[in-house]
Amino acid sequence: MRVAAVPAGHPYVRRVTAAAGVELQDDPPVPGAPAGVWWPPVVLDPAWIRAAADDVDLLHIHFGTESFGPGHLTACLDAAHAAGWPVVFTVHDLIHPQLSDQSPYAAQLDEIVPRADALVTLTSAAAAEIRERWGREAVVLPHPSIIGDEDLPAVAVGEELRIGMHLKDLRPGTDGARATELLVDAVDTLRAGGLHASAEVRMHRTVRDPDARDDIRRRLGTAAHVRLVEHDRLSDAELHTDLAGLDACVLPYRAGTHSGWLELCWDLGVPVAAPAVGCFADQHPDDGSTATFAPGDAAALAEALTALVTGREAARPGSLARAERAAERRAMRRETDAATAAAHAQLYRDLIRGRAS
Repeated sequence: MRVAAVPAGHPYVRRVTAAAGVELQDDPPVPGAPAGVWWPPVVLDPAWIRAAADDVDLLHIHFGTESFGPGHLTACLDAAHAAGWPVVFTVHDLIHPQLSDQSPYAAQLDEIVPRADALVTLTSAAAAEIRERWGREAVVLPHPSIIGDEDLPAVAVGEELRIGMHLKDLRPGTDGARATELLVDAVDTLRAGGLHASAEVRMHRTVRDPDARDDIRRRLGTAAHVRLVEHDRLSDAELHTDLAGLDACVLPYRAGTHSGWLELCWDLGVPVAAPAVGCFADQHPDDGSTATFAPGDAAALAEALTALVTGREAARPGSLARAERAAERRAMRRETDAATAAAHAQLYRDLIRGRAS
């Protein structure tokens, strides 16, 4: 089954198309862009679809639709159907984390969700919202592993509880200044309650919101137990090592749907405090690895962090318990990733057969 995925080069897409019988087509080169850059996606072009009609069996859209204006996706789906291709759309985002104004993306969802031949999403909570908004059923298939079979990075065991928060480049979905303020207050609360905790906020040197960056610098310049580290984008190995050294990680999002960052922390055995928005709490709902807090509520964040670092499921970084947890999760991911890839292959097979008949 020859699948044109948008994008093919994304790690998520490669994992869910890893089953036998699926031939993932390479991303076509983007004119004028360096090798490896897939955006704006060339596949999402009616002319490209018509030209590739005999070379592809199915179109699967994941990311990158925000690159196009109104009506473009309708034209792409019409071209795909005219070519005989079924179209699958994975609803990763009901709220787009890269956009401040959500109205164009909401309009795109209204174009593609009703017209796709099948919908996939990552959580039952997202499927429920899709059902409510569009009256359509989405197949729920969990997020695959981020790190695969990599060993847990080696980190030193420390006495002080270490809380981390990564702001990256302060994209629109990140509530950097307010999240920083909450973290400072929450750490003070933890320490007042007898927990010897400190926190580290990481942020890229180049950001999208300089005003928020300046607010964060001012606030952390006077914080006693939270320090700011500004750096270039970390390599995967550097990021994994930093996260593996945390007792808990705080997600700084103002809105969202699903979080790959949460999945990476889960792989590494790192507990996550997530704002009670989107479907974050539904990604791993039953294992105590995620605690939610009301957005803007420092006391609720402190309570969530306390539960994560002192509860029955707590496992210090560098400890045998943390290593065993990560190993157990790698084994679980091998099974669930294989099942998810097989489910994608079966979905493709059924759709292609149905379209042919």
